[in-house]
Amino acid sequence: MEMFCRQCEQTAGGKGCTIHGVCGKSPEVATLQDLLLFALKGIGFFGYPASRSGWRDLGVDRFVMEGLFSTVTNVNFDPDRLEALLQKAGEILKSVRQAFMESHKTQGGLAHPVTFPSAATWNPAATRQGLIEQGAAVGLLSEPEIADDIRSLREIILFGLKGMAAYADHAHILGQNDDTVNAFFYQGLAALTDKSKSVDELVALAMELGQTNYRAMEILNQGHILHFGTPQPTLVPTGTKKGSAIAVSGHDLEDLEELLKQTEGKGITIYTHGEMLPAHGYPGLKKYPHFYGHYGTAWQNQQKEFAEFPGAVLMTTNCIQRPRESYQGRLFTTGLVAFPGIVQISTGRDGKKDFGPLIEAALSAGGFPGDKPDQEILVGFGHDAVLGVADKVIEAVKSGQIKHFFLIGGCDGAKPGRNYYTEFAQKTPPDTMILTLACGKFRFNRLDFGTVAGLPRLLDVGQCNDSYSAVRIASALAEAFGVGVNDLPLSIILSWYEQKAVVVLLTLLSLGIQNIKLGPSLPAFITPGVLQVLVDKFHISPITTPEADLVAALAK
Repeated sequence: MEMFCRQCEQTAGGKGCTIHGVCGKSPEVATLQDLLLFALKGIGFFGYPASRSGWRDLGVDRFVMEGLFSTVTNVNFDPDRLEALLQKAGEILKSVRQAFMESHKTQGGLAHPVTFPSAATWNPAATRQGLIEQGAAVGLLSEPEIADDIRSLREIILFGLKGMAAYADHAHILGQNDDTVNAFFYQGLAALTDKSKSVDELVALAMELGQTNYRAMEILNQGHILHFGTPQPTLVPTGTKKGSAIAVSGHDLEDLEELLKQTEGKGITIYTHGEMLPAHGYPGLKKYPHFYGHYGTAWQNQQKEFAEFPGAVLMTTNCIQRPRESYQGRLFTTGLVAFPGIVQISTGRDGKKDFGPLIEAALSAGGFPGDKPDQEILVGFGHDAVLGVADKVIEAVKSGQIKHFFLIGGCDGAKPGRNYYTEFAQKTPPDTMILTLACGKFRFNRLDFGTVAGLPRLLDVGQCNDSYSAVRIASALAEAFGVGVNDLPLSIILSWYEQKAVVVLLTLLSLGIQNIKLGPSLPAFITPGVLQVLVDKFHISPITTPEADLVAALAK
């Protein structure tokens, strides 16, 4: 069976995975995901006009988010779960089609004749093999008549929708929803069924997607603060404590909170891993005495780190890799993340998750034989914390103590070239300040950058889910100085890996932010023609060398 996938930075040969996904995705899974995206486009085709006529269904909204999120890199590797999603997609497509017909009919039929695209008339095959055959006919390259630049922009929009779905889904879990965000999923998916859209129309749609994602990140930020409090600067131990242990990886803070509740008094120490590090800054989480520190580094090192961890591991969202046999029995998944053969902690009828099997695995694993202290990492510099000292920062800039700001953030990954970000951070002058977020910071967040103007030179803004905070900080500084963001002594150096990074980039571009450096390599789905559009409109450019890029940034 063949496949074609080029949605992540590590795609084979920098062109596309055709035999097996570098991420570990099988051709079967890739094909089922292609079909799920096809079905979601059909739902979007009917859902967009129906929603404009007043139709609302939060259950369908949630399914669209979860369906898109399930196809993000390193989320769902389980063909059984994908097959179930596809059968449900068929049911939802019928119901949304009916909503469309009801909202657009007159006494004599439809108010206007409509030609339905193939995605809108799809019905799921009854068998796995039938679904695979359907999926093989609707992959990314299934429409050879589409021009390369148009295809490239359509992929940017599709991958951006996947990224926004991740943020919106996290927000929904925390009770935060926005009609504009929910409606745009239908709009974007419907647009992907229309082959007549021009380059200009697709660029405009991508910018609208970026603006909408800003709102998605805003409501996610609201959900985090309402549930867990405002992040505070916090020192996080990276050592270990004697006894039983659970490491929590991914991004979902609510899962972490529920696990902390269920492990109270059981003699188990809870550690974060990967993007969960910023959780230690939230008052509502760090109040638990058995929530201790951070274990390991970024997602791509998990196979080695989980094998060495003498406890149980919970994966809450994307970032899972193919598990090694040595820890398969100690690894558990929850939410949308799934891997064949790994125990899934599901939500019960009461709306709660029973982490009992995970807890038993932790108690049986033996744990750490003794305490092993190590250094501490400072986290908790969300926009409220930074803006709380804004007057000090502004005065330091005016007095010349701080001459430049660098936002060095984004995804980490295993592909060579990411040492650039470590070297760049190390070469920044002592009178500059570094803001960082997402897992790319693990390249340098244990280094000592000292202080500037009495403040830490390295400020950890949070997860990729906290990109909203970085934008708020930049906007507030620009307002304080009475200039535009592009006129600030600020340089943005981004690393990307998967689709959340794509939509964050679209958000920054939609806000008019220019001169972004992107690396370690440019996306395989961006054609030379589309790249030129980005260069002409936004002055985006690939990273070169730390030395050359630093000289260019400081000359700003």
